[in-house]
Order: sequence, then structure tokens, then C-alpha cells
Amino acid sequence: MKILVTGGAGFIGSNFIHYWLNKYPGDEIITLDLLTYAGNLDNLKDVATKPNYKFVKGDICDSNLVNDLVVGLDLIVHFAAESHVDRSILNSADFIKTNIEGTRVLLDAAKNNGGIRFHHISTDEVFGSLALDAPKFTEDSGYDPHSPYSASKAAADHLVRAYFHTHKLPITISNCSNNYGPYQYPEKFIPLFITNLIQGKKVPVYGQGVNVRDWIHVDDHNRGVDLIIKKGRIGETYCLGGNSEKTNLEITKEILKLMGQGEEMIEYVTDRPGHDLRYAIDFAKANKELNFSPQRDFSAGLQETITWYKTNQWWWEKVKK
Repeated sequence: MKILVTGGAGFIGSNFIHYWLNKYPGDEIITLDLLTYAGNLDNLKDVATKPNYKFVKGDICDSNLVNDLVVGLDLIVHFAAESHVDRSILNSADFIKTNIEGTRVLLDAAKNNGGIRFHHISTDEVFGSLALDAPKFTEDSGYDPHSPYSASKAAADHLVRAYFHTHKLPITISNCSNNYGPYQYPEKFIPLFITNLIQGKKVPVYGQGVNVRDWIHVDDHNRGVDLIIKKGRIGETYCLGGNSEKTNLEITKEILKLMGQGEEMIEYVTDRPGHDLRYAIDFAKANKELNFSPQRDFSAGLQETITWYKTNQWWWEKVKK
């Protein structure tokens, strides 16, 4: 199988490439990544010399480049996205361009080159915010995005479905909960807190830390994507959750405990504008149809992640500002 992975130098995309080439060593992967601030070729140096792997630096909005790359493909796995909520609040332009226009360019290329199988990576944030006692998000949840980032991802989801209905493009979509694991850019919650503590800095908790997120290890997420690609029904969406709902303060205290630090290292800061209270994924459909369930225990996965950042300080010191 010949695959194009967009955003393959980012956090989840690079972990997906490692996962895929390890499981399917005979497949060929082309990675397309613009190498913006969160794209890092160090994420892929372990596979860089493999004969069935190729890296292309470029923009998914470049239709000429994309159309050249998709010739002869069997599959496009679309990870590329601007993904940091705080950055989208400050300036939404890049989010609109990359997440919406870039997705359209890829969809057109897939459509115009024989109807290439297309899997789109999305997020639980498109569904908005849950009350603490509300049922979890499912594939039937209504869209209610609250940030420019989640609005741009919601628009991309709708475009992907429109190409299935209008052009019969063979698509699937996955909406996942918060990922954690190695190679995550250190502006994100878990790696930011880990690296701050390694550097002797305090950790910034929004508000009182009551916001709840469901966490999934990046390896579990990518295993779910694999199952969708291999067994998922065309035109369908699958929610991939980690069954690990925790408040931000609970995560903070667990990181502090695992790193031998006290709560005096917490710095409570002004809450994020429009901060969604809770995200939680019900992955019953993926479990029933694909036999998906998360395998990584959160506490064990968090300890592994802390160890990775401790032993790979060279990696994050180069990118952390």
C-alpha cells in the first residue's frame, strides 16, 4: 500500500508513521509537512533512511504539489492541522487556511485522481462543551465549536462528509479525545508541565483547574485509526476515546507527584476565553464495530511520557521557547 500522511512531522502524525511502518513494513509512506513551528524532522529521524519512506516539505494548500504527490496513492491519512486553541484565539487566519482550505485541496486531489481512500483526523472539540453530568460525546452529537480552532476543524469535517455525499469519495473520519505521549510539542498541557518542572519552573493552571478532559495515549489513538482504515465503514465517523476523564488539576497533581514536586509549584492563571468545561468520548461504536478499546493505563502512560521527556531533553530544549 502507498500512503500519503499529511502533517507527518507533527506529534500524532509522526507517532502514526512509526506505528504504521513497524506494523506494515512493506508499505510505502510519503510524508507531506510544511515544518511550521510544531513540525519537527527530529520526530522522524528513526525512519528517515528507510527505503520505503519519503519526506516532502510543502504546504497542503499547494494544489500543484498535492496533485503530483497523490498519483498512484492507495490512501491519504490527513493529520495536518493548526491545532493550538490559544494560538487560534490570538490569530485565526492560519487555522482557517490550513484546516479548511488545505483539507479542500486534499479532497479535490483525492477526487480527481480516481477517488483515493481518505481518512480525516478530527477532534472532540468540534462538539463543544459538556456539563459535568452530561452523557459523553458520540458520533451523533451535534456540532457546537467554541474556538476558532474547533470551528475550523468542524468545517473540515463537514467538507469531508460533503465529498462523500456529493462525489462518492471513500472517506472515514475519527474524532479523538486529548492525546498525550512522546514527541508532543511542549506548549501543550502535559509536556509543558513536565518540561517546566524539569527546568524548575512553576506550572500554569487555568482558573481553578476544574476543566475535564478525556485522555488517550497516542499509540491507542493510532491503533484506532488503523482499525478504521482497515475495517471501518466508508462514509462513517468513529469516536476514539481513552476512558480517562480527569480534571486539569488532577492531572497537574499527578504529574507533580510522579516528579517528586509539591503543590507550591502550581501557579493559577487567568482562565482561557471560552474555555470548554468538559470533553468526553463514548467509543462504543468503535468498540462494537472494530473491537477498539484503549489499552494504555493512564497513570502508566503518564509515567512513560515523563520518562521520555526526561531522557530526551535534547529534543524539547531545541523547540521550547
